[in-house]
Amino acid sequence: MNHGLRRGTQHIAKQCCRHALSTQRRYASDIVKKEWSTPLAKTIANVIRTTGPISIASYMRELLTNPSGGYYTTASSQSGSEIFGKKGDFITSPEITQVFGELVGLWAITEWMAQGRPKSGVEFIEVGPGKGTLMDDILRTLRNFKAFSSSIEGIYLVEASAELRETQKNLLCGSDAVLEEIDIGHQGVSKHLGVPITWVEDIRLLSYSGKTPFIFAHEFFDALPIHAFESVEPAPDAEAQPIMTPTGPIHMNKTAAQRHASTPQWRELMVALNAKSVLEDKKDEPEFQLVRAKASNASSLVYPEASERYKSLKSQPGSVIEISPESRLYMNDFARRIGGFTVDPKKKMVWAKVTADKPRPQGAALILDYGTSATVPMNSLRGIRQHAKVSPFSFPGQADVSADVDFTSLAEAAIEASDGVEVHGPVDQADFLRSMGIAERAEQLLKDVKDENERKVIESAWKRLVDRGPNGMGKLYKALAVVPENNGRRRPVGFGGGVV
Repeated sequence: MNHGLRRGTQHIAKQCCRHALSTQRRYASDIVKKEWSTPLAKTIANVIRTTGPISIASYMRELLTNPSGGYYTTASSQSGSEIFGKKGDFITSPEITQVFGELVGLWAITEWMAQGRPKSGVEFIEVGPGKGTLMDDILRTLRNFKAFSSSIEGIYLVEASAELRETQKNLLCGSDAVLEEIDIGHQGVSKHLGVPITWVEDIRLLSYSGKTPFIFAHEFFDALPIHAFESVEPAPDAEAQPIMTPTGPIHMNKTAAQRHASTPQWRELMVALNAKSVLEDKKDEPEFQLVRAKASNASSLVYPEASERYKSLKSQPGSVIEISPESRLYMNDFARRIGGFTVDPKKKMVWAKVTADKPRPQGAALILDYGTSATVPMNSLRGIRQHAKVSPFSFPGQADVSADVDFTSLAEAAIEASDGVEVHGPVDQADFLRSMGIAERAEQLLKDVKDENERKVIESAWKRLVDRGPNGMGKLYKALAVVPENNGRRRPVGFGGGVV
């Protein structure tokens, strides 16, 4: 047997379980022979065997977007390529009723009206468009508002999955449409408005401009990778551990080391192999589990410093927080597209392809997702498979994995990125949809429906979206808006304001 592999396996066992290795002396050959739940599980296990435990963010990124086994990038769910809907693993609001997308479209119209009804230069951007149902309902609705629809010059969809892109193309352009490959992605033509629809894999491929972007993010932020950290007490008379980095340990000078060792510190929660599954081969055990890092690393020293909310919890040992740096970067991007920003020639922009400063704030962003409105998320990582909750460490690549959205963090990131925006919300989805007229729109639909079963479907669908029960969508899901800064003189519709 390869002795390097043996040592690696012993290290994994120590990380994965608390009891001594001598109680179960298994080696790398046992891991190699294991029957893994999915091909991706084996791939991730090999990475952990080589590098040690990985961050939750790295784990989520592999699960959702791995090119050969990711949930969104391959046909990996139990129902083939179907992810969303009754035949998939979960159903989203646009799939429940067309009214949801119609009201989002109306919200965009009210913002366009409030911002002076620009006659040209309007762009639509949706991140994580799913099957394309939301955008299809939005565009279908806007056909009836000629002044607004004629101002739209382009539609941009940020989508990493080639399979989902094909599904979106069939719905938005037509099944016979052929996408043209362009420098930044692929392009087709909207069957509803006749304007270009451009698909890109990363929002950073879209240049900043002086145009008017309307940005939509529905159940997008919950799937972005998170890091989790736990505050730990300083050990009595303990010396500071070296800080672990990708290139090796860094030792602090004596003064810094003493200060570091005498105060509570954040430790990252990492994904490691679960010895009960990997070594003992217990069938009902997930193949991975969380372990706490033994020393500070670069992430634990940087990410919790992003907000005073995190810093205040550091002094309370046992506190656990979840942070999504990628979510903050996206909100930075949204805010800059809407509110503009000042380019500092001495600083290199790393999250933007800057073409011009925005002459004045224009546009809006609407974020609809589930998460916390004030508290910092903790222990919210979850898995969904076939409409049921599962461990996020089960069936890697064949189950959706998500975490609660920290709406306060999103708001902070937007305001920090641009002086030209203000943020409204979050408000409960029930309040947002009711103020947008969901009950009235459903009543209109019911007028022409004679079949009793169809009437029940329509009635139950819209009420499901505004259900304010403990686990109802109307309470769990929330809406957040980013609009041009106006000193608080105008609140957008759905957030306490009127049409103008």
